[in-house]
Amino acid sequence: MTDSTSHELPPLYESLTWLTPLSEERAAHLVAFLSDPAPAEVLDMGCGWGELLLRVLTSAPQARGRGVDSASASIDRARQQALTRGLLDRATFDSMPGLEAQDRPADAVICIGASQIWGPPVEDAQPLDYAAALRALRALVLPGGRLVYGEAIWSATPHPAATAPLAGRDDEYLTEDALREQIRAAGLEVVDDDQASVQEWDVFEAGYRDRFTRWLEAHDADHPAAEQVRRQYEEQRAAYEEGYRGVLGMAYFCLRG
Repeated sequence: MTDSTSHELPPLYESLTWLTPLSEERAAHLVAFLSDPAPAEVLDMGCGWGELLLRVLTSAPQARGRGVDSASASIDRARQQALTRGLLDRATFDSMPGLEAQDRPADAVICIGASQIWGPPVEDAQPLDYAAALRALRALVLPGGRLVYGEAIWSATPHPAATAPLAGRDDEYLTEDALREQIRAAGLEVVDDDQASVQEWDVFEAGYRDRFTRWLEAHDADHPAAEQVRRQYEEQRAAYEEGYRGVLGMAYFCLRG
């Protein structure tokens, strides 16, 4: 899902708690896995606006955390949220490419939807390099540590309507079973795993489109950009509801190093 608007839309964090299809119940499970027993250091690669990392730090009050993301606006939001929640003394957020942030392994590591850090640029529309990501993450997890790895998969056999809004290729993602094999090959132990439900996807996609709706509500119908925003809303709705809904999945793995 790309955003090619030339005008400013409301930030996604105003419409979404997570930049991934993730329910509160599933998030609580991931936080519990990462925070009990309490870690000393938590690292979130591709942290976005840092919500999951901040919840782990709240749950593990002795832990320190570091979030890394290349989007400076997301990092600014993460810092603001850390300040608001009284966590700024234990949380640092760095705006930098993930490849520059691999110098400090941790005993609890998060990587959700960020495997592209270790693969070809997204704009190249190449298959996701899970193996490279898993090798790098394995090196970032201290012996006996824990890793929450969430990544896109094919939940069903891809077809042209599903792949067209994405990279346009059937081999962009793996199945959950094939990804599990990659995880084990990287030397990580699967504690448990699950896929985001269609309901979680529906909530996520509705939130993703909400910024278009909110922009339209805040501007006159004859605004020069209004037609473009309406078109983008409809393209995103169709891409999901008539394309990759039920085909593109998100798998969440709780792993041990």
